[in-house]
Amino acid sequence: MIYIILFVMLLVLDQFTKYIVEQSFYLSESIPIIDEVFNFTYVENRGIAFGLFQGRLSIISILTVVAIVAIFIYVLRNKKTLSILEHFGYTLILSGAVGNMIDRLFRGFVVDMLDFRGIWSFVFNLADVWINVGVFLLIVDYLILRRNEK
Repeated sequence: MIYIILFVMLLVLDQFTKYIVEQSFYLSESIPIIDEVFNFTYVENRGIAFGLFQGRLSIISILTVVAIVAIFIYVLRNKKTLSILEHFGYTLILSGAVGNMIDRLFRGFVVDMLDFRGIWSFVFNLADVWINVGVFLLIVDYLILRRNEK
């Protein structure tokens, strides 16, 4: 039950931040938060991570739905044997994937706003953060915790 609550909370937070940015910013508008390091910048991403596959919405959407369904089925079939880190990791990944999928379905693009231009040139959103943290947790679980079981 905690994973369902976490999933919903993360999804709502992601969609809320995207809504606020979309309603409050002009496209490409940027507001510095930490000078020369972090900005809120409104970007419409019609691709996937790092702006790849721009304009391929149907292919991206199909692959995303397949990934969401595959992860969901995997978690349901293995929920009794998954570690806590795996449960949290998959919950984060699913909430991020669903959040970005909602954007693609209802907006035709993904709203990005987190801009660390002093560090790298990519703009991303909370759903992307959830996905990356989820993958990190799965890697930690596999490389560190599972490795020690052998």
